[in-house]
Amino acid sequence: MTGSAASASARKSLAGVDGCKAGWIAVRQDPGGFPTVGIYPGFGDLLAALPLDAIVAVDMPIGLPEVSGKGGRGPEALVRPLLGERQSSVFAIPSRAAVYADTAPFSTIEAWYDAHRRASAVAATTSDPPRGVSIQAFGIFAKIREIDGLLTERPELRTRVFESHPEVAFWRLNEGRAMSLPKKIKGAVNPAGMEERRALLVRHGYEHTFLDQMPPKGAAADDFLDAAVMLLIAGRIARGEAVSYPNPPFVDGRGLSVAIHV
Repeated sequence: MTGSAASASARKSLAGVDGCKAGWIAVRQDPGGFPTVGIYPGFGDLLAALPLDAIVAVDMPIGLPEVSGKGGRGPEALVRPLLGERQSSVFAIPSRAAVYADTAPFSTIEAWYDAHRRASAVAATTSDPPRGVSIQAFGIFAKIREIDGLLTERPELRTRVFESHPEVAFWRLNEGRAMSLPKKIKGAVNPAGMEERRALLVRHGYEHTFLDQMPPKGAAADDFLDAAVMLLIAGRIARGEAVSYPNPPFVDGRGLSVAIHV
């Protein structure tokens, strides 16, 4: 791989990360090396596999409010207008109380929907104006809690692990233009939208052969591309080129930064 991520990787290891069915998919680049892709069951497993100074950009909300405002925590409302028709990919994240409202595993689909209703009820009492929780947001609550717990318990990680967002990252790398095609249509991968994103990644240093490989078992093709673009953002962060929304970031009640970095 050549280009923007490679220059930063001469100094530090980088990882771009996305949640997936098997846990977490990471595209990693070590100093002087080529990118590799792997699956990790837990976010802590991923961090344990990286050097202590590695920079990680992850597609997952970091930092949670006590009361959620209009449009979410704040970063979501700032980046949506940048994305045009792609802004639906940025969904609102509710309060910490809603995210932690129901932490038990779900044995049935009925239990899952019951838990969603309980979380929505808590969200409605901790948001202004009151609103529930989207299905998309509820689906990643367990992964939000995983990162939230690690960064709360290990403050040293807060200077290494950064929140980003794939579609905002593609917007940034595309010279401030949102992707013209959706990545998915009605829940199914859109080949044309995927190819549009692959072409942009190649312009930023990836080899076609790397991006064209099958993703590891337990991750989808779009998870793989999202992790790949997160690696480029990790490089921007390492070089001091990334911009945060908001700038400066908010800080939540646990001292965690609340911002999307691209």
